[in-house]
Amino acid sequence: LLQGHERPITVVKYNYDGDLLFTASKDQVPSVWRSENGERLGTFHGHKGTIWDLDVDRFTTHLLTASADATVKLWSCQTGECLATFPHRGPVRGVHWAEDNRRFATISDPFVEHNGKISIFDIEDTSPILEIDIPKESQRVNATNITWTYLNEHLFVSFDNGMVKLYHPETGQVVEQLRVHEKKINRVQFNKDKTLFLTSSADFTAKLYDAVNLKHLKTYKTDRPVNDAVISPDKDHILLGGGQEAMSVTTTAGKVGKFETRFFQLVYEEEFGCVKGHFGPINALAINPNGRNYASGAEDGYVRLHHFDKSYLDMIDPVP
Repeated sequence: LLQGHERPITVVKYNYDGDLLFTASKDQVPSVWRSENGERLGTFHGHKGTIWDLDVDRFTTHLLTASADATVKLWSCQTGECLATFPHRGPVRGVHWAEDNRRFATISDPFVEHNGKISIFDIEDTSPILEIDIPKESQRVNATNITWTYLNEHLFVSFDNGMVKLYHPETGQVVEQLRVHEKKINRVQFNKDKTLFLTSSADFTAKLYDAVNLKHLKTYKTDRPVNDAVISPDKDHILLGGGQEAMSVTTTAGKVGKFETRFFQLVYEEEFGCVKGHFGPINALAINPNGRNYASGAEDGYVRLHHFDKSYLDMIDPVP
């Protein structure tokens, strides 16, 4: 149990090597922890608003944080000092490094008369290389997640009306679009080699798609909103975290809240276990790239670091 934040957790992420865990919450200060023993190594001070997303590059030299104070900051992971600040027009919802660790992409919310934007930056320059406008439709549509697809081929953006769009990173054209869910897509997670992606949504389901031809493969149904779902790196398992909206928690009984992490078989779509422990809906999940432990962060402000026991690691999957 990692205690270091005072407000609800928004995102937890391991670095590529899996030895560090980065967490961010609504208390404006991202932290970094050692993933073996949960020791806190440091914090990054400087933002004036909620941290919505963070991303660490391939060699754990730089960290990007996206915040509601309409900036993205670039930090040095070793010293914790802020190296650069990239101003935006509205609150920044997501940030993601490109595969070359030179460029990164961000999404920002609409603000007053500015539309929402997808921006691509180079780390040397604080003004964007490319800005893609997200046009207003009949109602306000906000982007929720952004990821570069394999080898920086496209920008993969999910929206809160259940759409997924692929943008061309040079021209900004919409290459392909797809309606995945009926309601808001909370989070999109890719597997390690970016061949599959998993969307988790407020319509109580998580869906697994092929990232190459965008074919729908599996659906995992639950009885509550899914806030985050993640693909296990070395087993055919899916971890789902969720719970009700934070505002309706106090009106229900303790067990009804259902704040567990649930384990599903990837192929057979059936649940085979759950881990309890949180006192609020789980907002963020991350699994170590080596598959040995996972972390969950919830609305109660705690991050729980779970190490898998030997019986789970030796478990033989029923897939022939």
